[in-house]
Amino acid sequence: MRNNVFENIIIDKKQEQFFELVKSDNIRIEKIVSNGQSSPIDFWYEQKENEFVLILKGNAVLEYKNSELILNEGDYINIPAFTKHRVKYTNKDEPTIWLAIFY
Repeated sequence: MRNNVFENIIIDKKQEQFFELVKSDNIRIEKIVSNGQSSPIDFWYEQKENEFVLILKGNAVLEYKNSELILNEGDYINIPAFTKHRVKYTNKDEPTIWLAIFY
């Protein structure tokens, strides 16, 4: 079956959209669509899985305890397990489409 990561893009300024593309015991692949959303001020992700993130469209800013990282289309990063991070910014004028691989 053919699928396209750019199908079913939902513009929702109130909440991010999460689409599980693949899941097994060792890996989970998600498409995330953000429309200006960011993490709550005092909220930090600190997942038990590694996370590879690729920006397919739009842009975002990831924040770590002592730094920030601007991500534009085509940029990717690998976030090691248990690394505290948060989404500081996603584009408000167009969707930011993330491909997130948790392993």
